[in-house]
Amino acid sequence: MVLLLSIRPEFRLFVCFNSEINVSEVSGLDFGIFLYLVLIFWSCILNITMSKAKKPKHIAVAGNIGAGKTTLTEALSKHYKWIPQFEDIDHNPYLMDFYDDMPRWSFNLQVYFLNSRLNQLLEIQRGTETVIQDRTIYEDAHIFAPNLHDMGLMSKRDYDNYFQFFQTLKSMVQPPDLIIYLKASVPTLVGQIQKRGREYEENIRLDYLKKLNELYNKWIDGYKEGKLLVIDVDKNKFPERDEDLGEIISKIDSMLFGLF
Repeated sequence: MVLLLSIRPEFRLFVCFNSEINVSEVSGLDFGIFLYLVLIFWSCILNITMSKAKKPKHIAVAGNIGAGKTTLTEALSKHYKWIPQFEDIDHNPYLMDFYDDMPRWSFNLQVYFLNSRLNQLLEIQRGTETVIQDRTIYEDAHIFAPNLHDMGLMSKRDYDNYFQFFQTLKSMVQPPDLIIYLKASVPTLVGQIQKRGREYEENIRLDYLKKLNELYNKWIDGYKEGKLLVIDVDKNKFPERDEDLGEIISKIDSMLFGLF
């Protein structure tokens, strides 16, 4: 019998032995320890197999304006070596016009976002690596477009056309393996918006953020597409405290990989 122990990046302990084991050959090693090592070996093999089978392909971070989606996306992509996908805010041709004249540009903006996120989802499906996405296609249709319609900033004709288009596109893609929802109160959102100082967000109204929060909570309460992790950003200060980020990572490990 040959017993070989070594450290491997795939697993902590590797035990190699031939198929014919004579118990009498294990005279130099306590038999209980030998059995323990064998159990560890097969446990590692099983964990590797399950890990490969369960490898997530799409993680999404959802939340209101100023909730911290980009910050969390960056932190998790660095920790897990996931590929980040962000909103292309700097090259959005409608955003500045929208904040200046919402009724005129609301439909154009929402169609642009819908098309942009659909392209991201198609890229994720074609790829082989895990991607973490900043904001989901669901938020455009269940939060931002209905809010614009309810506030009289998008006509019923445009809203109905938009939502039917969304339903068609949704049937073409798979939901995320996990959605991480960053739940935050309006004061927390305002504080973080002011802190980052984006020019086009300076005139966002409080009633606009409040209504978005109400729609977010309604959507999350009814979300049944897949796994969901809700983070209370009023309490969890992950951009400032490493221990709070660690708490999020532990919850993700548990939900995706069955760890801890």
